[in-house]
Amino acid sequence: MTNRTSGRNSGGRSDRPSRKRPNTSKPSDGAGKRPATGKGRRSDSSEDEPTRRAGSSGAERPASKRAGRRPPASLRTSSWPKSGPPEEKRPSKGRPTREGSNERRSPVEGKGRPTSSGSERSDRPERGYRERDAKNKRYVGRGPDRTSKRGKQAEEGPSDGRIRLNRFLSQSGVASRRDADDLITAGVVTVNGKVVTELGTKVGPGDRVHYGGQRLSMEKKRYVLLNKPKDFITTTEDPQNRRTVMALIDDACTERLYPVGRLDRHTTGLLLMTNDGDLAKKLTHPSNGAEKIYHVTLDKSVTKVDLERLVKGLDLDDGLATADEASYVVNGTKKEVGIKIHMGRNRIVRRMFEAMGYEVLKLDRVVFAGLTKRDLPRSKWRHLSEKEVLFLSKRK
Repeated sequence: MTNRTSGRNSGGRSDRPSRKRPNTSKPSDGAGKRPATGKGRRSDSSEDEPTRRAGSSGAERPASKRAGRRPPASLRTSSWPKSGPPEEKRPSKGRPTREGSNERRSPVEGKGRPTSSGSERSDRPERGYRERDAKNKRYVGRGPDRTSKRGKQAEEGPSDGRIRLNRFLSQSGVASRRDADDLITAGVVTVNGKVVTELGTKVGPGDRVHYGGQRLSMEKKRYVLLNKPKDFITTTEDPQNRRTVMALIDDACTERLYPVGRLDRHTTGLLLMTNDGDLAKKLTHPSNGAEKIYHVTLDKSVTKVDLERLVKGLDLDDGLATADEASYVVNGTKKEVGIKIHMGRNRIVRRMFEAMGYEVLKLDRVVFAGLTKRDLPRSKWRHLSEKEVLFLSKRK
């Protein structure tokens, strides 16, 4: 057995590796500033090496695993220097994209249905692509909206302007489409001097249509908004010779207008008048009826429970009647209620309050299909702007 004590005193080498004392002296200016550890300091040669040599006598700290590598992607920035030549952009393996857009690559390459090369598909437009017509500055052809009205018209080509005869009579102010069909079958309408009795006959801009000894022409679409006063009937003619709303818009235009919907004799507020039968049918149809907001003044205060009953629904003689919203009028008393409905049944608002034991003293329509009576005094009318007509035509 080796005498370790004698080995130290005599200066001999021991079998056990000796520990070196930590270097407490200050490093020189050119030396590294890494502090020495308790396990021994590293020599100058070991500082330049990223890893310690195997079999060295000193137990040195192992170098970082990422030594000599670039930092993780989360820490790199666009300004991080890249070594080597710049990478070439690989061509996209997915579907070709439009010029100027970012290329998209298939998320899983080599899987799914096979795709042809970019050169083979460059001649074909991308799916859903529509060419832009420089004449009318609109996209035409098959595309994502080919099921819409504009897409169908683009596929069918330009229209020749021919319409059905009953629609021509309706737009001329003679009668509604249904009544126009009866006039056609009765043989009282002539086209280019010949009597036409077949339904579905189409006429064009150059055809001459006569009815009642007069030549008819298509009227320009007119849209008049009236703030109806009290004691006027919403009808075009009255057998009892009572005052009608037609007398209020007599000087609005030369075309014959019809009211969209109805207002009771004692009900005031907004009423739309037009000769556009398609729009009138759209606004009054139960499936997509226009919203209407009424200002109701009652004989007594309305409870919150009754306001909730209006929204939940009331059983009337002709079925369930519900309101979209019902609340007290701002800066008003509890006798004044605002109610929003879509239903177009006869006297629906009055009957709903009468079913709960209230009497309606005043009923004023303040909003109709998004139109308000701002700057429109009672008994006055105004023409709708193009923006308002477009808004009504685009309603669902």
